[in-house]
Amino acid sequence: MTKTTLTKAIQNRVNESEKAFIPYIMGGDGELKDQILFLQEAGATAIEVGIPFSDPVADGPTIQRAGERALQNGVTLRTILDELRVIRDEVKIPLVIMTYINPILSYGIEAFAQACKETGVYGLIVPDAPLEESEMLKSAFLETDVALVQLISLTSSPERMEKIVAAGEGFIYAVTVNGITGVRDGFDDQLEKYLKQLKEISTVPVLAGFGISTPEQVRSVGTFADGVIVGSAIVEAFHQNELEKIRELVVASKKEVLS
Repeated sequence: MTKTTLTKAIQNRVNESEKAFIPYIMGGDGELKDQILFLQEAGATAIEVGIPFSDPVADGPTIQRAGERALQNGVTLRTILDELRVIRDEVKIPLVIMTYINPILSYGIEAFAQACKETGVYGLIVPDAPLEESEMLKSAFLETDVALVQLISLTSSPERMEKIVAAGEGFIYAVTVNGITGVRDGFDDQLEKYLKQLKEISTVPVLAGFGISTPEQVRSVGTFADGVIVGSAIVEAFHQNELEKIRELVVASKKEVLS
């Protein structure tokens, strides 16, 4: 099956001369339904829902703390999917699950694929399952509209980029920093070249993520990509109940701001 829903949502935003905006939230760190519906109303293109995990190798301090709070609340991949199933009819934008491979294996890959179909999940990001090790996921999701989103790092060789892009579904997740997630003051001088190169060879949209935390960074980094993913700043703003900060980040991707 061609994976279309997630790509279409992003492309529709780009076709309106805007940038796609995908916020990341930690499932179970606060009321999941309230956070999703707030972000939907604020204008998010899609929402990335993180699953708390005890050994989150790609997560920075803010998201690690959010994961610890969620784990203390007894949150698991199963409880998150159960919540998403309940609110499915209220969610009008694609959801993307970000998790590590162990929770999926514990749930059961085939059962997880079926649960994604039932809960409005149209994308999956698994940071510790690189391209060469993702075949077992691919086979389970083959007949679904769930896109297996690939991450590409700044240090990837041109050959590696082309190989990952060729397998890209939904969108390409262009990692903008070397290291873990978290707020950054600035970005590598090669970022513009890197994002432009990915856009030239990719048939699906290219979104930039990691370290983007201010409206100015949403606009500046978004200039060279089809959109951005914002994680730590969203997670912290929800934790501090600073909802206006979240609105400002989403608005920075809008046409009236970019023009």
